Amino acid sequence: MSGLVAAHGPFDPRMGLRMLERLTHRGPDGTGHQQLDGAWLGSRFLSIVDPESGDQPVVGGTERDVWVVGDGMIHNYRRIRDRVGPERFRTESDLEVAAILFEDMGPPAFERLWGPFALAVADAAGRFAAGRDILGLAPMYWVRKDDRVLFASEMTAFDRDLRPLIEPFPPGHVWTPEAGLEPIREFPGTTPVLLQSRAPYEDPPEWVFDAVRESLIRAVERCMTGRNPAGVLLSGGVDSSIITAIAARRAAQQGRTLTTFAVGLEDSGDLLAARLVAEHCGAEHRELTYTAEDAIDVVPRVVAKLESFDPTLVHSAVPNFFVSRLAARHSKVVLVGEGADELFAGYTHYGAITEGDALHSELLETLKGMHIGGLQRVDRVAGSLGVEPRLPFLDLDVVELAMALPPEWKLVADGRPAKWLLRRAFDGWLPDEVLWRRKEQFGEGTGMNDVLRDHFDATVTDAELAAEAGVVDPPLRTREELAYYRMFASALEGVDAQATVGRFAEA
Repeated sequence: MSGLVAAHGPFDPRMGLRMLERLTHRGPDGTGHQQLDGAWLGSRFLSIVDPESGDQPVVGGTERDVWVVGDGMIHNYRRIRDRVGPERFRTESDLEVAAILFEDMGPPAFERLWGPFALAVADAAGRFAAGRDILGLAPMYWVRKDDRVLFASEMTAFDRDLRPLIEPFPPGHVWTPEAGLEPIREFPGTTPVLLQSRAPYEDPPEWVFDAVRESLIRAVERCMTGRNPAGVLLSGGVDSSIITAIAARRAAQQGRTLTTFAVGLEDSGDLLAARLVAEHCGAEHRELTYTAEDAIDVVPRVVAKLESFDPTLVHSAVPNFFVSRLAARHSKVVLVGEGADELFAGYTHYGAITEGDALHSELLETLKGMHIGGLQRVDRVAGSLGVEPRLPFLDLDVVELAMALPPEWKLVADGRPAKWLLRRAFDGWLPDEVLWRRKEQFGEGTGMNDVLRDHFDATVTDAELAAEAGVVDPPLRTREELAYYRMFASALEGVDAQATVGRFAEA
């Protein structure tokens, strides 16, 4: 994880340094910047892949005249190195492959990169490009004003006079001054393609479960690369528990013990389940019990770092803040179970859908909106504490496989509870009471929903909600949501919430 700042066009480097300063939390290991003719690149970086020689901006190319700043990780960087020739590389940084490919191909290089990334690259010849991965796993915002374009990892980085112009940079796109905004590739899983002749009531062949299991195991192993041992944010739900089971086996192969982290109110369901999973997997388990007062106290800080006021996100972001802070004392990298519900239809409201086509469309729309929803929670909260979250379920191999399967197999039916495909794939890996545990939202399992809703509802009157609800469309829906909106507007004064904040259908 890092905080990037980039600019094309007339630009005062002092603004760039101010912007980087506001992103210190994303990159506590160092800072760097590069002025070029017509471009400026800067980074606050967290050293993960190559702590010795991977400081940003990373410089590469035959003449060492291509510079890159980026956030996230390029998963296929070793494959690219082998293909273009290891002798062309001077560091072990995954970002150097972006410099080499950009030298060879220009902006089409972004299509070759695989993984969660937001990048800006420029060279001495005046070429410039900025791009973001197809799922929007790595955050990036931009401002276009006159003949200047600015990019940053978070909205908070921009000077106040520019905040009304901030927009999310669209996932899966690259921008160049010559061609403007162009798509990198088609969104994965647009149309299911596997086993269409199978009747919905037929069980999948065993190789389907094998493929799901193998794809996720490979994704976890990719997320565990690097010199910093990865821990797991373990909620005790099925998704993070499966990640824990895989990661614990991988850690044992590497001769170490996996560390897991869990938080909750005293005797919350998540804490109890997480203990059971950690013991079953032989993990070194660390947990934190917090009080309702602790949770209420951190909400203003969480809303400011979250860069959202949606109550569903806030409910889950508060325990996420506590568990990320706990993890930050022990690890720079953590694995997170985000994404499984969107791929395998785990959320409660999916259970009301009875047609496969309708379910697939809903899953697809949810995936496309994650970059200003659940992913934002995971990234911002962990990033505010200097921790890099990695999301194996949103590895492109896993996404493409899950979305290629017949959606009828994801419908809830007799004998097929939510996410039964995923659960069946890992039968025997976890205790049954965990593997088949009823789905709880992170805020629900940690006890957050009622605590926060009751408290912040009481801070706003019905008359105040009626007067202020129309500040966004659709209007603010509850007194609680207005309370969070006020915190958001105070922390990010001037930001157009309508253009930048994703909201769930129900508060």
